[in-house]
Amino acid sequence: MTEYLDANALAGALSEVFSVDLTSSWRRCSVCGHTGAFAELHVYTDCPGQVARCPSCQTVVLRLVRSGDTLWLDLGGTGCLRVELR
Repeated sequence: MTEYLDANALAGALSEVFSVDLTSSWRRCSVCGHTGAFAELHVYTDCPGQVARCPSCQTVVLRLVRSGDTLWLDLGGTGCLRVELR
């Protein structure tokens, strides 16, 4: 079985794109509808870039790849993201 990290492992890279901390937001999976904290996503780093999967159905919800000074971010599987602005 492949080891995974929680989504706090994405905090640094995501902070380069977003001005809010996404790891403290809530998300809903676009496939199974599971809701939970963004930080609960299962992050796999043994691939090119980082892949985050839903902890319920294992659907890929986020892919992040850095290439030089470019960051590629795919949030296609993130059905909904709720960010508290305080």
